[in-house]
Amino acid sequence: MKRDVRILLLGEAQVGKTSLILSLVSEEFPEEVPPRAEEITIPADVTPEKVPTHIVDSSEAEQTVEELQDEIHKANVVCVVYDVSKEVTIEKIRTKWIPLVNGGTEKGPRVPIILVGNKSDLRPGSSMEAVLPIMSQFPEIETCVECSAKNLRNISELFYYAQKAVLHPTAPLYDPETKQKSCFGHPLAPQALDDVKMVVRKHVAGGVRDDRLTLDGFLFLNTLFIQRGRHETTWTILRRFGYGDTLALSTDYLSPPLHVPPGCSTELNHFGYQFVQRVFEKHDQDHDGTLSPEELEGLFSVFPAAPWGPQLLQEVPTEAGRLPLHGYLCKWTLVTYLDVRRCLEHLGYLGYPTLCKQDSQAHAITVTREKRLDQEKGQTQRNVLLCKVVGARGVGKSAFLQAFLGRGLAHQDPRQLHRTPAVYAINTVRTNGQEKYLILHEMDADSLLSTATDAICDVACLMFDGSDLQSFALCTRVYKRHYMDGQTPCLFVSSKADLPEGVSLPGLTPAEFCRRHRLPAPTVFSCASPGEPNTAIFTQLATMAAFPWVPGPWGAASHLLLAPADTGGCWGCCCCHPQLFTLQGPVEEPMKPWYPAVWS
Repeated sequence: MKRDVRILLLGEAQVGKTSLILSLVSEEFPEEVPPRAEEITIPADVTPEKVPTHIVDSSEAEQTVEELQDEIHKANVVCVVYDVSKEVTIEKIRTKWIPLVNGGTEKGPRVPIILVGNKSDLRPGSSMEAVLPIMSQFPEIETCVECSAKNLRNISELFYYAQKAVLHPTAPLYDPETKQKSCFGHPLAPQALDDVKMVVRKHVAGGVRDDRLTLDGFLFLNTLFIQRGRHETTWTILRRFGYGDTLALSTDYLSPPLHVPPGCSTELNHFGYQFVQRVFEKHDQDHDGTLSPEELEGLFSVFPAAPWGPQLLQEVPTEAGRLPLHGYLCKWTLVTYLDVRRCLEHLGYLGYPTLCKQDSQAHAITVTREKRLDQEKGQTQRNVLLCKVVGARGVGKSAFLQAFLGRGLAHQDPRQLHRTPAVYAINTVRTNGQEKYLILHEMDADSLLSTATDAICDVACLMFDGSDLQSFALCTRVYKRHYMDGQTPCLFVSSKADLPEGVSLPGLTPAEFCRRHRLPAPTVFSCASPGEPNTAIFTQLATMAAFPWVPGPWGAASHLLLAPADTGGCWGCCCCHPQLFTLQGPVEEPMKPWYPAVWS
């Protein structure tokens, strides 16, 4: 493994090379952009691979061709940047920049290339349809990342993939000679390999294409091995790819060891997301950025049965009944969080260990630290957060979940209405400048009160019908039983805000109850409006889950939490801003600071 990584950005003028670098460093879009950025070095301790990374800008206006060639020679990876809104910059990738990078390399390793489609905020949809032929033509292209320096979209991911292209190159994974060595311990001699191809060409039309075996050629070759008594050759291949004596994938292969201590959760890491995204791109045959039912069936053809079930389109964001990449990644995230063993099986069926040259698909999984440690530190490092949506039947929990996916009552698919509602919904939410996955889990309040159902989560959403306050009493019972003495943030939600407010009942009103227990004031919500549902409540839930250290009135604390500029850019840590812990309402006791025992 290399001891450091040098990344060079190339591309036409005005495509945003310098802005990408400055946006990465400052985490904001620069108002003034110099002709060329100075070389920057990212220390090893802040990079995923713990390797120092040097990022170098270029400018045709300020550098000669010889100087550019010198920078290319020193670079470990080149990012060729294009403007997704200008097709001429895409064509220049093929005609100008790749020849400049690797045009003189006839043999030996080529400099890996990352294609970077900047200014995605200026174009709806994707530029992948125009880029994919270029990626197919030049094997040194590792991947393509669409991003926006202005919106800070995929900036860190871009430089992560550039670093990974050097430390963990993917090109060898598709080299046929490497495949032979992977199975048998050594490659075939060149003459023997030519003889094999000649036999296949003679007996199978289309058995060899571009000097490589096709699937038909591969199957013929193994049939020939078996007919000639060379069963060990075929078995060597099958066992190398995880198959047992019954021609089924073995349990050891599908369920590799993965220790998940109590209080920890499981998430896909960068390697896992990159792999499943490549699977998506492979099966998106029309390159429209979504998977049709037929394309999804093709993806699942290597599974014994379709693994995701009929409720898939109710659990994740969709586009016109098709599964976009965002919804697809959401589903993988949900499966990994809820049932990591099933996720490992799915990755095994897709061939993760072999294609990624790893001992097992556990390499694609990150086990988070214990929730207790998150509570002690007052902040979570988790990228996936769980919110339990609890309430009586009929208060609108299912509609709330669908609203999270952008579907108000007026926008829900009539074809899905007759099906049993999904109890999970997952989407991404941006909080504190970070994108988090938020899972909503619908639960009936009666089940939490009558059985030993698990109530543990990162934030609880206690929902009642604002037009029928009988349902509020059930929420208060759930709160007192499961959450009043714990450290889980809670938010009461008054649903059906489009209906007249219900008649007050004896006892405390919802607002008075929340004030007495030092909870956020009840948030009103309706999904009956003709437009898209308001997403502010989901941002609030995600922020409460990610920053659970203030159990007091969210309405008071959020003014500071959501305005980092007011606190010098800090999101209100208790050490820097103890004043956050003294906020109080008009009839409250002062909020007490939530200091873990280890701090006192």
